[in-house]
Amino acid sequence: MASTFLPEWDRCHPDDLWVYDKLILSKKLGYICGPKGADTPKPGKYLIKPCVNFMGMGRGAKILNLRYTTDFRLPDGFFWMEIFRGKHLSIDYYKGQQRLCVEGFRTSSDLSKWDRWQKTSDKIPFPKIQLKGNYKWVNIEMIDGNIIEIHLRRNPDFCGHTSPYITPSYGRKKLKGHTFIKGQDYKRIGYFIKCQH
Repeated sequence: MASTFLPEWDRCHPDDLWVYDKLILSKKLGYICGPKGADTPKPGKYLIKPCVNFMGMGRGAKILNLRYTTDFRLPDGFFWMEIFRGKHLSIDYYKGQQRLCVEGFRTSSDLSKWDRWQKTSDKIPFPKIQLKGNYKWVNIEMIDGNIIEIHLRRNPDFCGHTSPYITPSYGRKKLKGHTFIKGQDYKRIGYFIKCQH
């Protein structure tokens, strides 16, 4: 069975690979961050996650209390960065023009679990990022206006239906008045959309 991520990888220009390395992305954007082994500027809470997580869905991301040394607290291949709080948006751009914006809502401390993704009327101009490849679709995730992820594709969860929101499912059997869409992705088994009448 072919990976659903293979076309995205194959389309990526070699000079654009930095978008998939979240440590390089964070450093380019001027965030407080560093790889395993680099000391934090001060003790406190930091977000840790894999430098490269091509498949998304918050794999491995969590918040840790770190003092200065990160040698022993972080797994190999992880980095630490400052924590952003506020509105979490996922925006789709088609040839540089915004086509979709959804906001994520979470109550779980598990950073890979979401309660809902809801369409919004937010208008976010395409950021000033330099890409060498010619991509029809680009998806950008932001927290409080800070870019945290870039994908060279669109948001697949809002394709093929007109529901104003999706409710991810992590094992719930039914959600009244909704249709279940199967789509396993990491801990998620699929999602519910509002039934259209």
